[in-house]
Parts: sequence; structure tokens; C-alpha cells
Amino acid sequence: MDVDANARQRLAERIAGEIALSEDTGATLRKWRTDFGVSQTELADQLDISSSVISDYESGRRTNPGSDIIGRLVEALLVVDERRGGSRIRQHARVLSAGFDREVVHELKEYPATIDLDRYYDAIGAAELVRGRENTIAGHTIIDSIAAITRLSSEEFYRLYGQSANRALVFSGVTRGESPLVAMRVVNPTPNVVVLQGIDRDDVWEHATELARVDGFSLAVLEADLETTLQRHRELP
Repeated sequence: MDVDANARQRLAERIAGEIALSEDTGATLRKWRTDFGVSQTELADQLDISSSVISDYESGRRTNPGSDIIGRLVEALLVVDERRGGSRIRQHARVLSAGFDREVVHELKEYPATIDLDRYYDAIGAAELVRGRENTIAGHTIIDSIAAITRLSSEEFYRLYGQSANRALVFSGVTRGESPLVAMRVVNPTPNVVVLQGIDRDDVWEHATELARVDGFSLAVLEADLETTLQRHRELP
């Protein structure tokens, strides 16, 4: 699926704005470069400059790049991703089109076909605590648990499902899982599976499994850190 020119432009402006307004422009540039999976060498080759220049910007040895330089860096990131098929651009465009920002939604993705839950768990390294009514998913959404619960209305929360509730809803930065499970009580319909990222089964709120059974969705935990979680999900079809 191609990304339309308007969506691409909005994404470019969003990235450039975040870099320009950051208190640490080098760190923010590095965050976006690594998020797109582009090495310093690849980015430098696209810009026809030395990779040491990219390193200097990211480390702060070259400070305060102007808007023209930031614009070129962002455009180069997008071009490299497009040459690879544009998967990162599509993922970020979906989040923007749903009306969210990266502080709330880390990733929203639809799969070309449904996949079995056990296959999903194996791919991301999750451990299931409760099996719900459904055994497949057709997409996933990874969200910041605190930002989503404190900032989103019930209508906005439903938009996290993208095209369908037939998906995994992954709450990142969880300590016990109490807030996500309580939030699921007021959301209708619920996703096929809720994944609590960042904790193991011994840390899960004592009533979490009971609530999952009542509402009929699968519940799983994932101990991997957020970066690893994102990478494993991006490797799904």
C-alpha cells in the first residue's frame, strides 16, 4: 500500500518539527534514525556526505542544525525507507491518520492475513495468562499505558483498534496491569488479546486474570523492553 503525498508530507513535518524543537536535537535525530532502522552510513550516503557528519550532529559536536539541514536529513530518512518498501512510513502514517502522536501510540499495524495467537506469542516472546474467546489476530497496536489511559476519551480509545478489534493491544510501561485491565471494563468491544509489556507473570495485578476472563479476551505478559518489543512486532507480517 502506497502512502499518499499528503500523509508523507505530514509525517516529514512532524519529524522535522520534533527535531527542531528538541532540547537535544542530536538525540532526537538519532532516535528517528534508529526508529527507521537506517544506519549513519546509509543516511550519509543518501545525502552524499561523510558519515562522520551524521555522527557529529547526533553527538552534539555540531550543534543547532538549521531548518534546511533538518529538512534534508528527514527527507533522506524517508527516501531510504521508501527504497526498502516504505514500511516505517506506512506505520507512522497510520498513527497520524488515526489522530494520535508518538507519546500515546508507538505503533499501529494491520496484517495482510490473520495469524494464530500462539504464533504471535512465539514471535514476540510473550507468555499467556488467560485464553479468551478468539484464537487469531489481524493486527496490533502498541501504546504507552499511562499516556493512553490518562489522555484518551473512550471514543479515542476505540480508534486505537485501527480497522478492527481483531488485534493485540499492547500496553507498554506497565507496573502491575491494574489500570489497563480496569480500562478494558469500559471499552466495548475489547481487543482479542491484551499484552502487558515490561513485567513478568509474578508482578501482575491479582485481579487481572479474573477481569480478562469476565470480558473474554486473552491476556499475556511480555518481559522484553520497549525497543525489543517494537522490533519483534515490526518483524511480523
